[in-house]
Amino acid sequence: MRELLDIFGQTLRTLWAHKLRSFLTMFGIAWGVGSLLLLVGVGEGFRSGNRKQFDELGENVMFIWSGRAPAIDGSFNSLRPYQLTYRDYLDVKAECPSVRAVMPIINRQDLRAVSEYFSASGQILGVTPEFNTVRYVPLAEGRWLNELDDQQKRHVIVIGDELRKTLFPGRPYLGATVLLNGTRFEVIGSIIRIGHGDNSNNNLKSFIPFNTMHDMFPPKGTDVTDAISNLNYQPRSRALHEQAKLEVHKIIARNHGFDPLAPDAFEEWDTIKTADSVGAIFDAMNEFLGSVGLVTLALGAIGVINIMLVAVADRTREIGLRKALGATNRSIMLQFFIEGAFLTILSGAVGIAASAGLMAALATLPQPQGFDTPKLVPSTALLALVALSIAGVVAGLYPARQAARLEPVEALRKE
Repeated sequence: MRELLDIFGQTLRTLWAHKLRSFLTMFGIAWGVGSLLLLVGVGEGFRSGNRKQFDELGENVMFIWSGRAPAIDGSFNSLRPYQLTYRDYLDVKAECPSVRAVMPIINRQDLRAVSEYFSASGQILGVTPEFNTVRYVPLAEGRWLNELDDQQKRHVIVIGDELRKTLFPGRPYLGATVLLNGTRFEVIGSIIRIGHGDNSNNNLKSFIPFNTMHDMFPPKGTDVTDAISNLNYQPRSRALHEQAKLEVHKIIARNHGFDPLAPDAFEEWDTIKTADSVGAIFDAMNEFLGSVGLVTLALGAIGVINIMLVAVADRTREIGLRKALGATNRSIMLQFFIEGAFLTILSGAVGIAASAGLMAALATLPQPQGFDTPKLVPSTALLALVALSIAGVVAGLYPARQAARLEPVEALRKE
């Protein structure tokens, strides 16, 4: 133990005696490790922010809108529009075993909301009570729509956070009245603010019972009596999303008289597929950055080996004198090994600490939409530590063996 402490003290004195050389060597490794962790951390921030955006839509949600189908079967030169209907909703609900939940939506953006204080415009959605089991609509106060609201076509409304602030600035709103195009609706609840930054589209949405919406504010621009704006549905499991999509396609194609395999006949968004594609991009990016980081660490280790070999050459007479005074090959080898390993691992620790500090500082700044706070990825930090340890062993071992193999007489003769 005493010998190790002496060797460690000698290592520190040697590094301090060659401050510039030691600093430049350490800087290269610290820069490589810090850059690797920072880049992966920023990428993880984008991944996390993207995941949160999908989570704010709901879990495994799939959307389908009215579209355009071939006017003649097999011909794609002319397309005819078709309108989704309430019958489509009922058929999907009854005939698609891979679909766990499906909801009809009527969406209007031209309705004017007026309170006794102010007026505002935003999206008004007519939804069924199960909407909040699939989509993300966390309540701030009050209650959500229920079956009686829908069956009895009650005039009740759940308002978004931005609409609440505009219509009732700093005032009580539960039980208050909102006029939608002149029709009175009672406010029964409000939604927690969703997202961050200046994007307030989700917070301008308000919800009324589907049947109330259907009777009073049906979709515009169509003469179909049971028209809806879109369907939201959720597969029974993430793995079944393609099967669920195919079943929904078959129902809609059958009801509207076209081939379910017709390309571009469906206007839809599969958030599961999108999330998987984005995740694959981030995985590939992390692998690329990881490989670049490992190459950087390898180059840093080569730099340490080079510096240590220079140190062996500079201290040849010292090595010869120590061996002449009785120092063993083991003690000589141990000293240079500890020196190289210490230089490498200390540099890596500085790089990790610097990147963690910078990411913590970035976390205090306002984050743009779709971007989350950069974070230190434990798996990447662990990989960096393992790579540093290996690099430290290699960087210390080879020069140490070269030093230990010097003959005392030849070393003392060295000018």
